[in-house]
Amino acid sequence: MRTTTVFDNELYISEQTSEILERVKRFNNKLYLEFGGKLLYDYHASRVLPGYDPNAKMRLLNELKDKADILLCIYAGDIERKKIRADFGITYDSDALKLIDDLRGWGVNVLGVVITRFDNQPAATLFKNKLERRGIKVYTHRFTKGYPTDVELIVSDEGYGANDYIETEKPLVIVTGPGPGSGKLATCLSQLYHDYRRGIKAGYAKFETFPIWNLSLKHPLNVAYEAATADIGDFNLIDPFHLEAYQQTAINYNRDVEVFPVLKRILEKITGGESFYKSPTDMGVNRVGFAITDDDFTRAAAKQEVIRRYFRYRCEYVMGFTDKETVQRVELFIRDFNLKPEYRSVVKPAREAAIEAQQKDKGNEGIYCGAAIELRDGKIITGNNSPLMHAASSLIMHAIKHLAEVPKKIKLLPPYITDSVRNLKTEILNEKALSLDLQEALISLSISATTNPAANLAMEKLRELEGCEVHITHMPTPGDEAGLRRLGVNLTSDPNFSTKDLFIP
Repeated sequence: MRTTTVFDNELYISEQTSEILERVKRFNNKLYLEFGGKLLYDYHASRVLPGYDPNAKMRLLNELKDKADILLCIYAGDIERKKIRADFGITYDSDALKLIDDLRGWGVNVLGVVITRFDNQPAATLFKNKLERRGIKVYTHRFTKGYPTDVELIVSDEGYGANDYIETEKPLVIVTGPGPGSGKLATCLSQLYHDYRRGIKAGYAKFETFPIWNLSLKHPLNVAYEAATADIGDFNLIDPFHLEAYQQTAINYNRDVEVFPVLKRILEKITGGESFYKSPTDMGVNRVGFAITDDDFTRAAAKQEVIRRYFRYRCEYVMGFTDKETVQRVELFIRDFNLKPEYRSVVKPAREAAIEAQQKDKGNEGIYCGAAIELRDGKIITGNNSPLMHAASSLIMHAIKHLAEVPKKIKLLPPYITDSVRNLKTEILNEKALSLDLQEALISLSISATTNPAANLAMEKLRELEGCEVHITHMPTPGDEAGLRRLGVNLTSDPNFSTKDLFIP
Protein backbone atom coordinates (compact mmCIF):
# COMPACT_ATOMS: atom_id res chain seq x y z
CA MET A 1 0.00 0.00 0.00
CA ARG A 2 1.54 3.29 -1.06
CA THR A 3 1.91 5.78 1.76
CA THR A 4 -0.16 8.95 1.79
CA THR A 5 -0.17 11.63 4.47
CA VAL A 6 -3.63 11.89 6.04
CA PHE A 7 -2.82 13.80 9.21
CA ASP A 8 -1.93 17.43 9.94
CA ASN A 9 0.54 17.29 12.84
CA GLU A 10 0.93 21.06 13.15
CA LEU A 11 -2.82 21.64 13.40
CA TYR A 12 -3.14 18.85 15.95
CA ILE A 13 -0.30 20.07 18.16
CA SER A 14 -1.58 23.65 18.03
CA GLU A 15 -5.17 22.74 18.93
CA GLN A 16 -4.18 20.18 21.57
CA THR A 17 -1.79 22.61 23.26
CA SER A 18 -4.43 25.33 23.33
CA GLU A 19 -7.01 22.94 24.78
CA ILE A 20 -4.66 21.75 27.54
CA LEU A 21 -3.70 25.28 28.56
CA GLU A 22 -7.38 26.27 28.65
CA ARG A 23 -8.04 23.33 30.98
CA VAL A 24 -5.14 24.40 33.24
CA LYS A 25 -6.67 27.91 33.57
CA ARG A 26 -10.05 26.39 34.36
CA PHE A 27 -8.60 24.73 37.47
CA ASN A 28 -6.73 27.63 39.04
CA ASN A 29 -3.45 26.81 37.32
CA LYS A 30 -3.10 23.29 38.74
CA LEU A 31 -4.07 20.36 36.53
CA TYR A 32 -3.22 16.68 36.73
CA LEU A 33 -3.29 15.41 33.15
CA GLU A 34 -3.44 11.65 32.72
CA PHE A 35 -1.56 10.72 29.54
CA GLY A 36 -3.10 7.59 28.03
CA GLY A 37 -1.33 5.61 25.32
CA LYS A 38 2.33 6.01 24.49
CA LEU A 39 4.07 9.30 25.19
CA LEU A 40 6.87 8.46 22.74
CA TYR A 41 7.05 6.19 19.70
CA ASP A 42 3.29 5.81 19.23
CA TYR A 43 3.59 3.53 16.23
CA HIS A 44 -0.02 2.37 16.45
CA ALA A 45 -1.14 5.94 15.81
CA SER A 46 1.34 6.41 12.96
CA ARG A 47 0.15 3.19 11.29
CA VAL A 48 -3.56 4.00 11.42
CA LEU A 49 -2.99 7.71 10.68
CA PRO A 50 -0.29 7.79 7.97
CA GLY A 51 1.68 10.97 8.41
CA TYR A 52 1.10 11.12 12.18
CA ASP A 53 4.38 11.83 13.94
CA PRO A 54 4.97 8.96 16.44
CA ASN A 55 6.47 11.61 18.74
CA ALA A 56 3.70 14.19 18.30
CA LYS A 57 2.86 14.02 22.01
CA MET A 58 6.49 14.62 22.86
CA ARG A 59 6.62 17.62 20.54
CA LEU A 60 3.55 18.96 22.28
CA LEU A 61 5.09 18.29 25.69
CA ASN A 62 8.26 20.03 24.59
CA GLU A 63 6.23 23.21 24.05
CA LEU A 64 4.73 22.83 27.53
CA LYS A 65 7.83 21.66 29.42
CA ASP A 66 8.36 24.99 31.18
CA LYS A 67 4.86 24.64 32.62
CA ALA A 68 4.85 20.90 33.34
CA ASP A 69 6.14 18.32 35.83
CA ILE A 70 6.14 14.65 34.82
CA LEU A 71 5.30 11.63 36.94
CA LEU A 72 5.85 8.14 35.55
CA CYS A 73 3.61 5.35 36.90
CA ILE A 74 4.23 1.62 36.60
CA TYR A 75 2.12 -1.18 38.05
CA ALA A 76 4.12 -3.47 40.38
CA GLY A 77 2.35 -6.52 38.94
CA ASP A 78 3.61 -5.72 35.43
CA ILE A 79 7.16 -5.59 36.78
CA GLU A 80 6.69 -8.88 38.59
CA ARG A 81 5.32 -10.80 35.59
CA LYS A 82 7.75 -9.16 33.15
CA LYS A 83 5.06 -7.82 30.84
CA ILE A 84 6.42 -7.07 27.36
CA ARG A 85 5.94 -3.97 25.22
CA ALA A 86 5.52 -5.68 21.86
CA ASP A 87 6.80 -2.93 19.53
CA PHE A 88 10.19 -2.80 21.30
CA GLY A 89 10.31 -6.37 22.63
CA ILE A 90 11.29 -5.11 26.10
CA THR A 91 9.65 -5.43 29.51
CA TYR A 92 7.57 -2.59 30.95
CA ASP A 93 10.17 -1.82 33.62
CA SER A 94 12.85 -1.56 30.92
CA ASP A 95 10.46 0.60 28.91
CA ALA A 96 10.13 2.92 31.92
CA LEU A 97 13.92 3.29 32.05
CA LYS A 98 14.02 3.90 28.30
CA LEU A 99 11.27 6.52 28.60
CA ILE A 100 13.23 8.41 31.27
CA ASP A 101 16.31 8.39 29.02
CA ASP A 102 14.28 9.48 25.98
CA LEU A 103 12.67 12.33 27.90
CA ARG A 104 16.07 13.51 29.04
CA GLY A 105 17.12 13.47 25.40
CA TRP A 106 14.31 15.95 24.73
CA GLY A 107 15.46 18.09 27.63
CA VAL A 108 12.61 16.97 29.89
CA ASN A 109 13.21 15.51 33.34
CA VAL A 110 10.92 13.10 35.18
CA LEU A 111 10.01 14.37 38.65
CA GLY A 112 9.64 10.86 39.99
CA VAL A 113 8.46 7.29 39.40
CA VAL A 114 5.36 5.94 41.15
CA ILE A 115 5.18 2.16 41.62
CA THR A 116 1.46 1.50 41.99
CA ARG A 117 -0.30 -1.31 43.87
CA PHE A 118 3.04 -1.98 45.50
CA ASP A 119 3.07 -4.89 47.95
CA ASN A 120 6.80 -5.52 48.40
CA GLN A 121 6.95 -7.73 45.31
CA PRO A 122 10.60 -8.85 44.94
CA ALA A 123 10.99 -7.68 41.32
CA ALA A 124 9.29 -4.35 42.06
CA THR A 125 11.52 -3.81 45.10
CA LEU A 126 14.59 -4.55 42.97
CA PHE A 127 13.36 -2.03 40.37
CA LYS A 128 12.81 0.57 43.10
CA ASN A 129 16.33 0.07 44.45
CA LYS A 130 17.82 0.32 40.99
CA LEU A 131 16.13 3.67 40.32
CA GLU A 132 16.91 5.17 43.72
CA ARG A 133 20.58 4.25 43.44
CA ARG A 134 20.68 6.12 40.13
CA GLY A 135 19.31 9.25 41.81
CA ILE A 136 15.68 8.96 40.67
CA LYS A 137 12.92 9.62 43.21
CA VAL A 138 10.59 6.66 43.68
CA TYR A 139 7.17 6.70 45.38
CA THR A 140 5.15 3.60 46.24
CA HIS A 141 1.36 3.53 46.36
CA ARG A 142 -0.47 0.57 47.87
CA PHE A 143 -3.80 -0.75 46.63
CA THR A 144 -6.43 1.87 47.58
CA LYS A 145 -8.57 0.60 50.42
CA GLY A 146 -12.26 0.48 49.57
CA TYR A 147 -11.81 0.85 45.81
CA PRO A 148 -14.05 0.89 43.83
CA THR A 149 -17.27 0.89 45.89
CA ASP A 150 -16.59 2.40 49.32
CA VAL A 151 -16.14 6.08 48.44
CA GLU A 152 -16.06 7.10 52.11
CA LEU A 153 -13.04 4.86 52.70
CA ILE A 154 -11.36 5.68 49.37
CA VAL A 155 -11.46 9.42 50.05
CA SER A 156 -10.01 9.25 53.55
CA ASP A 157 -6.69 9.08 55.36
CA GLU A 158 -6.83 5.28 55.04
CA GLY A 159 -7.50 5.46 51.30
CA TYR A 160 -5.80 8.11 49.16
CA GLY A 161 -4.44 9.71 52.32
CA ALA A 162 -2.26 6.64 52.95
CA ASN A 163 -0.21 7.49 49.84
CA ASP A 164 2.75 9.79 50.07
CA TYR A 165 2.09 13.27 48.70
CA ILE A 166 4.32 14.11 45.74
CA GLU A 167 5.45 17.73 45.80
CA THR A 168 5.00 19.40 42.41
CA GLU A 169 5.77 22.97 41.46
CA LYS A 170 4.42 23.58 37.97
CA PRO A 171 0.80 24.26 36.98
CA LEU A 172 0.58 21.16 34.76
CA VAL A 173 1.43 17.71 36.09
CA ILE A 174 1.59 15.06 33.39
CA VAL A 175 1.00 11.55 34.72
CA THR A 176 2.07 8.87 32.26
CA GLY A 177 3.23 5.26 32.25
CA PRO A 178 3.89 2.21 30.10
CA GLY A 179 0.69 0.52 29.02
CA PRO A 180 -2.86 0.41 30.40
CA GLY A 181 -3.54 -0.28 34.07
CA SER A 182 -0.37 1.42 35.26
CA GLY A 183 -2.20 3.35 38.01
CA LYS A 184 -2.21 6.79 36.40
CA LEU A 185 -5.79 7.62 37.41
CA ALA A 186 -5.28 6.54 41.02
CA THR A 187 -2.13 8.65 41.21
CA CYS A 188 -3.97 11.72 39.88
CA LEU A 189 -6.82 11.27 42.35
CA SER A 190 -4.45 10.68 45.25
CA GLN A 191 -2.70 13.95 44.43
CA LEU A 192 -6.04 15.76 44.15
CA TYR A 193 -7.01 14.50 47.61
CA HIS A 194 -3.80 15.83 49.16
CA ASP A 195 -4.04 19.13 47.25
CA TYR A 196 -7.57 19.84 48.44
CA ARG A 197 -6.52 19.13 52.01
CA ARG A 198 -3.85 21.80 51.50
CA GLY A 199 -6.35 24.27 50.07
CA ILE A 200 -5.19 23.81 46.45
CA LYS A 201 -8.24 23.46 44.18
CA ALA A 202 -6.56 21.42 41.47
CA GLY A 203 -8.27 19.64 38.57
CA TYR A 204 -8.04 16.44 36.59
CA ALA A 205 -8.24 15.72 32.86
CA LYS A 206 -7.31 12.92 30.50
CA PHE A 207 -5.24 13.00 27.30
CA GLU A 208 -6.30 9.99 25.25
CA THR A 209 -5.73 9.56 21.52
CA PHE A 210 -8.06 6.58 21.01
CA PRO A 211 -10.89 5.95 20.64
CA ILE A 212 -11.62 9.14 18.71
CA TRP A 213 -14.73 10.57 20.29
CA ASN A 214 -16.04 12.51 17.29
CA LEU A 215 -15.89 9.60 14.82
CA SER A 216 -18.54 6.88 14.56
CA LEU A 217 -18.52 3.81 16.79
CA LYS A 218 -17.68 1.47 13.89
CA HIS A 219 -15.26 3.76 12.11
CA PRO A 220 -12.21 1.58 11.26
CA LEU A 221 -9.96 3.87 13.34
CA ASN A 222 -11.97 3.12 16.46
CA VAL A 223 -12.25 -0.57 15.60
CA ALA A 224 -8.46 -0.70 15.16
CA TYR A 225 -8.15 0.58 18.73
CA GLU A 226 -10.43 -2.22 19.91
CA ALA A 227 -8.25 -4.70 18.03
CA ALA A 228 -5.12 -3.24 19.63
CA THR A 229 -6.59 -3.77 23.11
CA ALA A 230 -8.36 -7.07 22.43
CA ASP A 231 -6.01 -8.86 24.84
CA ILE A 232 -7.27 -6.79 27.78
CA GLY A 233 -10.91 -6.90 26.69
CA ASP A 234 -11.45 -3.19 25.99
CA PHE A 235 -14.32 -2.24 23.72
CA ASN A 236 -15.81 1.01 22.44
CA LEU A 237 -19.32 2.25 23.07
CA ILE A 238 -21.43 5.38 22.81
CA ASP A 239 -20.90 7.42 25.97
CA PRO A 240 -24.36 7.27 27.61
CA PHE A 241 -23.55 10.04 30.09
CA HIS A 242 -22.52 12.43 27.31
CA LEU A 243 -25.62 11.58 25.30
CA GLU A 244 -27.89 12.25 28.27
CA ALA A 245 -26.16 15.49 29.29
CA TYR A 246 -25.71 17.05 25.84
CA GLN A 247 -27.86 15.00 23.41
CA GLN A 248 -24.63 14.46 21.47
CA THR A 249 -23.13 11.14 20.37
CA ALA A 250 -19.56 10.63 21.53
CA ILE A 251 -17.41 7.49 21.53
CA ASN A 252 -15.53 6.27 24.56
CA TYR A 253 -14.36 2.92 25.81
CA ASN A 254 -15.76 0.58 28.41
CA ARG A 255 -13.35 1.15 31.30
CA ASP A 256 -13.83 4.93 31.27
CA VAL A 257 -17.62 4.59 31.05
CA GLU A 258 -17.79 1.87 33.72
CA VAL A 259 -15.68 3.80 36.21
CA PHE A 260 -17.31 7.19 35.61
CA PRO A 261 -20.13 6.95 38.21
CA VAL A 262 -17.58 6.00 40.87
CA LEU A 263 -15.08 8.60 39.64
CA LYS A 264 -17.78 11.29 39.70
CA ARG A 265 -18.63 10.45 43.31
CA ILE A 266 -14.93 10.40 44.27
CA LEU A 267 -14.36 13.83 42.71
CA GLU A 268 -17.43 15.22 44.47
CA LYS A 269 -16.19 13.81 47.76
CA ILE A 270 -12.69 15.24 47.28
CA THR A 271 -13.88 18.70 46.23
CA GLY A 272 -16.86 18.87 48.56
CA GLY A 273 -19.02 20.02 45.67
CA GLU A 274 -20.10 19.03 42.18
CA SER A 275 -17.95 16.91 39.91
CA PHE A 276 -15.85 18.68 37.29
CA TYR A 277 -17.53 16.70 34.52
CA LYS A 278 -20.86 15.36 33.33
CA SER A 279 -19.42 12.53 31.21
CA PRO A 280 -16.19 10.58 30.67
CA THR A 281 -15.88 12.31 27.29
CA ASP A 282 -15.87 15.65 29.13
CA MET A 283 -12.73 14.49 30.96
CA GLY A 284 -10.82 14.03 27.73
CA VAL A 285 -8.65 16.51 25.88
CA ASN A 286 -8.61 15.03 22.39
CA ARG A 287 -8.36 16.99 19.13
CA VAL A 288 -6.89 14.23 16.97
CA GLY A 289 -10.11 13.69 15.03
CA PHE A 290 -10.02 17.29 13.79
CA ALA A 291 -6.59 16.89 12.16
CA ILE A 292 -7.48 14.03 9.78
CA THR A 293 -7.25 15.24 6.19
CA ASP A 294 -8.29 12.12 4.21
CA ASP A 295 -10.96 9.90 5.74
CA ASP A 296 -11.03 7.29 2.96
CA PHE A 297 -7.30 6.59 3.17
CA THR A 298 -7.48 6.63 6.95
CA ARG A 299 -10.17 3.94 6.85
CA ALA A 300 -7.98 1.76 4.61
CA ALA A 301 -4.95 2.20 6.87
CA ALA A 302 -6.99 1.30 9.95
CA LYS A 303 -8.28 -1.88 8.30
CA GLN A 304 -4.68 -2.86 7.62
CA GLU A 305 -3.95 -2.45 11.33
CA VAL A 306 -6.84 -4.74 12.24
CA ILE A 307 -5.29 -7.43 10.05
CA ARG A 308 -1.85 -6.86 11.62
CA ARG A 309 -3.38 -7.37 15.06
CA TYR A 310 -5.08 -10.54 13.82
CA PHE A 311 -1.74 -12.03 12.80
CA ARG A 312 -0.04 -10.87 15.98
CA TYR A 313 -2.62 -12.42 18.29
CA ARG A 314 -2.59 -15.68 16.37
CA CYS A 315 1.16 -15.87 16.88
CA GLU A 316 0.85 -14.95 20.55
CA TYR A 317 -1.76 -17.70 20.94
CA VAL A 318 0.48 -20.48 19.63
CA MET A 319 3.29 -19.18 21.85
CA GLY A 320 0.97 -19.30 24.86
CA PHE A 321 0.92 -15.53 25.50
CA THR A 322 -2.80 -14.96 24.93
CA ASP A 323 -6.07 -16.88 24.87
CA LYS A 324 -8.38 -18.08 22.13
CA GLU A 325 -11.02 -15.47 22.98
CA THR A 326 -8.60 -12.66 22.04
CA VAL A 327 -8.02 -14.19 18.61
CA GLN A 328 -11.75 -14.73 18.09
CA ARG A 329 -12.48 -11.12 19.05
CA VAL A 330 -10.22 -9.80 16.28
CA GLU A 331 -11.57 -12.36 13.81
CA LEU A 332 -15.00 -10.79 14.34
CA PHE A 333 -13.63 -7.35 13.40
CA ILE A 334 -12.21 -8.78 10.18
CA ARG A 335 -15.55 -10.35 9.32
CA ASP A 336 -17.39 -7.10 10.09
CA PHE A 337 -15.31 -5.37 7.41
CA ASN A 338 -15.58 -8.35 5.00
CA LEU A 339 -11.81 -8.65 5.00
CA LYS A 340 -9.49 -11.59 4.55
CA PRO A 341 -5.88 -11.83 5.77
CA GLU A 342 -4.81 -11.68 2.12
CA TYR A 343 -6.18 -8.11 1.97
CA ARG A 344 -2.74 -7.35 3.37
CA SER A 345 -0.81 -7.17 0.10
CA VAL A 346 2.38 -8.89 1.30
CA VAL A 347 0.70 -12.05 2.65
CA LYS A 348 0.07 -13.90 -0.59
CA PRO A 349 3.52 -13.17 -2.16
CA ALA A 350 5.25 -14.38 1.03
CA ARG A 351 3.32 -17.65 1.00
CA GLU A 352 4.03 -18.09 -2.71
CA ALA A 353 7.75 -17.55 -2.04
CA ALA A 354 7.69 -20.38 0.52
CA ILE A 355 5.98 -22.72 -1.96
CA GLU A 356 8.49 -21.77 -4.64
CA ALA A 357 11.41 -22.58 -2.34
CA GLN A 358 9.89 -25.97 -1.54
CA GLN A 359 9.38 -26.80 -5.20
CA LYS A 360 13.01 -25.93 -5.99
CA ASP A 361 14.25 -28.18 -3.20
CA LYS A 362 12.17 -31.31 -3.80
CA GLY A 363 13.13 -34.38 -1.83
CA ASN A 364 14.30 -32.56 1.31
CA GLU A 365 12.21 -32.43 4.45
CA GLY A 366 13.06 -28.92 5.60
CA ILE A 367 10.88 -26.02 6.75
CA TYR A 368 10.41 -23.58 3.90
CA CYS A 369 9.86 -19.98 4.88
CA GLY A 370 8.85 -17.16 2.56
CA ALA A 371 8.89 -13.41 3.11
CA ALA A 372 7.64 -10.35 1.25
CA ILE A 373 8.05 -6.58 1.61
CA GLU A 374 6.08 -3.79 -0.05
CA LEU A 375 8.35 -0.85 -0.80
CA ARG A 376 7.21 2.76 -0.66
CA ASP A 377 6.45 2.84 -4.39
CA GLY A 378 4.20 -0.24 -4.11
CA LYS A 379 6.76 -2.68 -5.51
CA ILE A 380 6.71 -6.08 -3.76
CA ILE A 381 9.97 -7.97 -3.23
CA THR A 382 10.18 -11.54 -1.93
CA GLY A 383 12.75 -13.79 -0.32
CA ASN A 384 12.97 -17.27 1.19
CA ASN A 385 15.22 -19.27 3.44
CA SER A 386 18.21 -21.26 2.23
CA PRO A 387 21.29 -22.97 3.69
CA LEU A 388 22.96 -19.53 3.56
CA MET A 389 20.27 -17.17 4.95
CA HIS A 390 17.02 -16.93 6.85
CA ALA A 391 14.05 -15.71 4.82
CA ALA A 392 14.17 -12.30 6.55
CA SER A 393 17.85 -11.91 5.61
CA SER A 394 17.20 -12.94 2.02
CA LEU A 395 14.26 -10.53 1.80
CA ILE A 396 16.18 -7.49 3.05
CA MET A 397 19.17 -8.21 0.80
CA HIS A 398 16.87 -8.51 -2.24
CA ALA A 399 15.03 -5.31 -1.29
CA ILE A 400 18.11 -3.13 -0.90
CA LYS A 401 19.68 -4.57 -4.04
CA HIS A 402 16.54 -3.54 -5.92
CA LEU A 403 16.56 -0.05 -4.40
CA ALA A 404 20.27 0.41 -5.15
CA GLU A 405 19.81 -1.01 -8.68
CA VAL A 406 22.56 -3.56 -8.08
CA PRO A 407 22.54 -6.30 -10.75
CA LYS A 408 21.47 -9.75 -9.53
CA LYS A 409 24.82 -11.32 -10.42
CA ILE A 410 26.73 -9.06 -8.03
CA LYS A 411 26.93 -10.49 -4.50
CA LEU A 412 26.51 -8.19 -1.54
CA LEU A 413 28.00 -10.80 0.80
CA PRO A 414 31.01 -12.54 -0.72
CA PRO A 415 31.67 -16.15 0.35
CA TYR A 416 34.76 -15.31 2.42
CA ILE A 417 32.59 -13.22 4.78
CA THR A 418 29.65 -15.61 5.06
CA ASP A 419 31.97 -18.59 5.48
CA SER A 420 33.82 -16.76 8.24
CA VAL A 421 30.60 -15.97 10.10
CA ARG A 422 29.35 -19.53 9.74
CA ASN A 423 32.66 -20.85 11.00
CA LEU A 424 32.42 -18.55 14.03
CA LYS A 425 28.91 -19.83 14.77
CA THR A 426 29.58 -23.55 14.37
CA GLU A 427 33.25 -24.13 15.16
CA ILE A 428 33.81 -21.54 17.90
CA LEU A 429 30.39 -20.78 19.42
CA ASN A 430 29.09 -24.35 18.94
CA GLU A 431 25.79 -23.27 17.41
CA LYS A 432 23.73 -25.65 15.29
CA ALA A 433 22.32 -23.08 12.88
CA LEU A 434 24.42 -22.42 9.78
CA SER A 435 22.28 -19.86 7.98
CA LEU A 436 22.48 -16.17 8.88
CA ASP A 437 19.66 -14.45 10.69
CA LEU A 438 18.98 -10.82 9.84
CA GLN A 439 21.15 -9.31 12.57
CA GLU A 440 24.08 -11.46 11.45
CA ALA A 441 23.42 -10.64 7.80
CA LEU A 442 23.37 -6.89 8.49
CA ILE A 443 26.67 -7.08 10.39
CA SER A 444 28.16 -9.08 7.51
CA LEU A 445 26.86 -6.44 5.08
CA SER A 446 28.57 -3.67 7.03
CA ILE A 447 31.86 -5.59 6.86
CA SER A 448 31.44 -6.20 3.14
CA ALA A 449 30.68 -2.50 2.57
CA THR A 450 34.23 -1.53 3.56
CA THR A 451 35.62 -3.10 0.39
CA ASN A 452 32.56 -3.64 -1.80
CA PRO A 453 31.05 -0.45 -3.35
CA ALA A 454 27.84 -2.30 -4.27
CA ALA A 455 27.36 -3.44 -0.68
CA ASN A 456 28.02 0.11 0.55
CA LEU A 457 25.46 1.54 -1.87
CA ALA A 458 22.90 -1.10 -0.89
CA MET A 459 23.48 -0.56 2.84
CA GLU A 460 22.58 3.11 2.46
CA LYS A 461 19.16 2.02 1.17
CA LEU A 462 18.27 0.36 4.48
CA ARG A 463 16.81 3.69 5.66
CA GLU A 464 14.22 3.52 2.88
CA LEU A 465 12.67 0.38 4.40
CA GLU A 466 11.30 2.20 7.44
CA GLY A 467 7.52 1.98 7.55
CA CYS A 468 7.33 -0.65 4.81
CA GLU A 469 5.01 -3.65 5.17
CA VAL A 470 6.56 -7.09 5.71
CA HIS A 471 5.04 -10.54 6.07
CA ILE A 472 6.84 -13.81 6.85
CA THR A 473 5.26 -17.26 6.67
CA HIS A 474 6.94 -18.34 9.92
CA MET A 475 7.43 -16.49 13.18
CA PRO A 476 10.82 -14.76 13.10
CA THR A 477 13.69 -15.94 15.26
CA PRO A 478 14.97 -13.48 17.89
CA GLY A 479 17.76 -12.31 15.56
CA ASP A 480 15.34 -11.76 12.68
CA GLU A 481 12.78 -9.99 14.83
CA ALA A 482 15.37 -7.68 16.39
CA GLY A 483 16.77 -6.79 12.96
CA LEU A 484 13.36 -6.08 11.45
CA ARG A 485 12.39 -3.98 14.47
CA ARG A 486 15.54 -1.88 14.11
CA LEU A 487 14.72 -1.29 10.44
CA GLY A 488 11.29 0.01 11.48
CA VAL A 489 9.16 -2.17 9.22
CA ASN A 490 5.56 -3.15 9.99
CA LEU A 491 5.91 -6.89 10.51
CA THR A 492 3.35 -9.69 10.54
CA SER A 493 3.83 -13.43 10.33
CA ASP A 494 1.81 -16.60 10.07
CA PRO A 495 1.59 -18.59 13.33
CA ASN A 496 4.12 -21.22 12.24
CA PHE A 497 7.39 -22.06 13.98
CA SER A 498 10.54 -21.77 11.86
CA THR A 499 12.12 -24.83 13.48
CA LYS A 500 11.03 -28.07 15.12
CA ASP A 501 13.29 -27.27 18.09
CA LEU A 502 11.48 -26.17 21.24
CA PHE A 503 14.32 -23.96 22.42
CA ILE A 504 15.32 -21.06 20.17
CA PRO A 505 18.36 -19.11 21.52
